[in-house]
Amino acid sequence: MKFPAPGDTDAWLAIARQFLNVLARRKKERFNRRVSVGDLLTDRADNAAMYGFGEGATMYDNVLVLGDVRVGRHTWIGPGCILDGSGGGLEIGDWCSISAGVQIYTHHTVRRSVSLGVEPIDYASTRIGNGVYLGPNTIVQMGVVIGDQAVVGANSLVNCNIPPRARAFGSPARVR
Repeated sequence: MKFPAPGDTDAWLAIARQFLNVLARRKKERFNRRVSVGDLLTDRADNAAMYGFGEGATMYDNVLVLGDVRVGRHTWIGPGCILDGSGGGLEIGDWCSISAGVQIYTHHTVRRSVSLGVEPIDYASTRIGNGVYLGPNTIVQMGVVIGDQAVVGANSLVNCNIPPRARAFGSPARVR
């Protein structure tokens, strides 16, 4: 293969596009899905392993991971999630499903904002138990504990603890 001149950016872009199209077609044929460029170039298991997450854990390339985040074995983290461990640590157990768009926090800036900077940022660790399912676009606020095998419905705002094996949904989430 003859490579273009180093300064020929149009030619290099054409090669890059061809390469990405080959990867996209392969992903479509194997899994019948279209994913972002980052997920074409990376492996979900490798993404999770890079953060030291548990054996068998997987996460999409576009997951935002901040601070001290610990994830157990065989946990799946979907696209577009925010895992904020910057405020005291975030722990997610084994065999969890963290659906697309889920946001889990360990801090918030409400008091600092409304006090015009006089009050501090609030911090508290957050824990998600084993076998927990968090539906798409769920938001888990700082300091919350979600018990083992709980199910939280899509688009829920979790601002209080959820007991083990509970089913909760809504904004704010309520055990039903």
